[in-house]
Amino acid sequence: MPFRKMNFAVSDELLATFAPIVLYWVFSGIYALLGSSENHRLHSKIDEDEKNLVSKRTVIKVVLLVQAIQAFISIILYAVTRKDSKDVADPKPSLMVLTRQFVISMLVLDTWHYFFHRTLHLNKFLYKHIHSQHHRLVVPYAFGALYAHPLESLSFQVIGGLLAALISGMSPRASIFFFSFATIKDLDDHCGLWFPRWNPFHIFFRNNSAFHDVHHQLYGSKYNFGQPFFVHWDKILGTYMPYTLDKKADGFKARTLKDYKDN
Repeated sequence: MPFRKMNFAVSDELLATFAPIVLYWVFSGIYALLGSSENHRLHSKIDEDEKNLVSKRTVIKVVLLVQAIQAFISIILYAVTRKDSKDVADPKPSLMVLTRQFVISMLVLDTWHYFFHRTLHLNKFLYKHIHSQHHRLVVPYAFGALYAHPLESLSFQVIGGLLAALISGMSPRASIFFFSFATIKDLDDHCGLWFPRWNPFHIFFRNNSAFHDVHHQLYGSKYNFGQPFFVHWDKILGTYMPYTLDKKADGFKARTLKDYKDN
């Protein structure tokens, strides 16, 4: 019987759903290896083990559950919003169009995240029953980025991502790259590490791991709501907490103005 070549095709919608999930765990492993040394940590390993209020095993279980829910809902949304296959295929967008779509998506996602995130903190009911779960990680680490109540994760990732894609006009193929980029950026924001010389997220973005680390501390819980790209909403609405990074023998420390006043 002659061998027949089989072609396997994976839709852009499936790639946009599952590529970020795969990258989440790949980069989580990379950050875990980078954090094995104290040289670039914002908190010591001892602090990570003692201050956090949830075990890493529980974090992994919750993240896997959240990702399963997100994938299921995303597939349904793609199926509902997908164009009829009989329609004429859209022309490939130019680099200028893709750049504009990326920038718009970043701004939309940031706007949604800022105002929803701030609401979760200011509303005592929502914070107690939903958002406080994420803040059990006082010392953030990469694979804890999606550790959150499923309703919070649905609102942040699924609704925020849907708004970004629809408003920007981004195609499923373009969204593969955007959501993968956003996922890696989110991981970096929670990695608890600082690489000032070679990490582009720490060089080009003021919204970075140190900025978000301040938010996870008790004194910063009502500041630095912005995520994952920019800090403009915090600065415009007075919730930006400035900080500096001090080099220590065993890593770095994000010191806010409050720290200096207390010392």
